[in-house]
Amino acid sequence: MYRLLIADDEMIERAVLYKTLHKNLGDQCAIFQAENEREALRIYEEEKIQIAILDIEMPGINGIEAAQRIRETDKDCCIIFLTAFDEFSYAKKAIMIRALDYLLKPYDEQELMLVMEEAMRLTDAHLADAAALSGRGQAAPGMGAGETAAAQEPREELEEDGNIRLSKVAELISQYIRENYMYDISMQELARTMNYSEPYFCKLFKQCFNKNFTSYLTEYRVEEAKKMLEQPTVNVKEIGKAVGYGDSNYFAKVFKRITGQSPTEYRLYIFQRG
Repeated sequence: MYRLLIADDEMIERAVLYKTLHKNLGDQCAIFQAENEREALRIYEEEKIQIAILDIEMPGINGIEAAQRIRETDKDCCIIFLTAFDEFSYAKKAIMIRALDYLLKPYDEQELMLVMEEAMRLTDAHLADAAALSGRGQAAPGMGAGETAAAQEPREELEEDGNIRLSKVAELISQYIRENYMYDISMQELARTMNYSEPYFCKLFKQCFNKNFTSYLTEYRVEEAKKMLEQPTVNVKEIGKAVGYGDSNYFAKVFKRITGQSPTEYRLYIFQRG
């Protein structure tokens, strides 16, 4: 089971988040709770937490500081921030810490679960990489070149030119995703391609599409998969690969998360309706 930590000083919000996660992932995750970041760090160390959902604004050591401490010793822990404050400085720090995502309260349940699915996929990948490296007797690799290079200066002047230029940027982003959704692309890669710093691009993306990169890409891939499922001769596994999911089981899980049906069920529904 995945070892998941929720850290939030608001008891009701923590309970609601726990209930949401337990309802969706209860058979896949052991969920631990902390009411402050000191307790979160203790649980993280004792339970070897793999996925941490941290509220940023908490008394004492805040979520950012706790995440920094986790990241000092663990490059693979998937960190997800929750906050009620839409602050650019928070988004910037989240990127620097290499958080998986930065969600605003009140969060959308579907958006949260898509991020959780990605966190579990990355956890599996990290475990597989560690096992392979251990089998070859090699040390784990260090940070990638992109993590040591100096961030490019953000181009905040874009916002000053108004919605026209923002719309142009949104179209460029959409075009990039249309042309590359079938590959293993990331927000960091897209930011570099468009010559933006990662923190600024994170903020800019949400301004353009009112959702985060993970949700947008996932929903786009599912829409493309729906079109392919209308072709009866195309194998479901091949459709998953064609929209960027090498693992057919993961593709089926994501597809059902979005549509409420498995790819096979969706295809059957289409042909029964037609």
